[in-house]
Amino acid sequence: MRYEGTVYRPPSEAGSLIIQLTIGCARNTCTFCAMFKDKKFRIRKLDDVVEDLLMARQYYSRIKVRRIFLADGDALIVKTKDLLYIIEKIKEIFPEVERISAYGTPADINFKSDEELKTLREAGLEMIYMGAESGDDVVLKDVKKGVTAAEIIEAGQKLKRAGMVSSITLISGLGGKKRLKEHAINSAKVISAIKPEYLGFLTLMVEPGTELYTQYKAGEFELLGPHEVLEEMKLFIENVDSEGTVFRANHASNYVPLKGTFNKDNALMLKQIEAAEKAGNFRPEMFRGI
Repeated sequence: MRYEGTVYRPPSEAGSLIIQLTIGCARNTCTFCAMFKDKKFRIRKLDDVVEDLLMARQYYSRIKVRRIFLADGDALIVKTKDLLYIIEKIKEIFPEVERISAYGTPADINFKSDEELKTLREAGLEMIYMGAESGDDVVLKDVKKGVTAAEIIEAGQKLKRAGMVSSITLISGLGGKKRLKEHAINSAKVISAIKPEYLGFLTLMVEPGTELYTQYKAGEFELLGPHEVLEEMKLFIENVDSEGTVFRANHASNYVPLKGTFNKDNALMLKQIEAAEKAGNFRPEMFRGI
């Protein structure tokens, strides 16, 4: 396999074959993100992608490849006809594949029509990971996400209409101390409007080299402490209404691991938060990571 630069994938794609359809991220403006700053975005030549698939097939000649993840940051930006071609080649080379998935930014999703998304789903693109980060328009503007809460809702609902499985990511603490309440409650509104199949919560870790890190060092952005992160999480869970969404906040960045299914486990998770607050039982900073 040939990979260019550091390759990122969602935690749930740990056992997947990763194929770089694009290099880097076409947006690459988010102030908190350092993932693709070392790459200049481009869409790879389709022949090169197919060659990678053939190389992978040879390497995994005795192993059934059940899942394939299309990287990098926003593979969904690729033209629909080209995506369909790659999906067709995947199924031809890996007839045993059970799931094909990719990252998709809200802007990329909204750029495609309902019919295009439905066609991609029918062809085999089953799951899209969408980084929403926040549901608060002020926070979204501050971190240069490039979309509004309404546009994120539109994208999530388009995926639902197409029959695609959606996994959305939010970032706890992204509003800092000034927007703690708004970030929590407005994010809950966005998730309630979409009702995704999966929701993951990371906790903000400010990375050197990012614009947000510069703001933090200049005193322009105040990070939340563990108790404030849990206060924010409580507000989110108290306000979310997304029956059946599988929720995970057990990433290495989170101070307290939480998992459950909305809405049946909301009360239990709130009790777990209260217990952690009382005991001060938080993951030590030295063990937190992205």
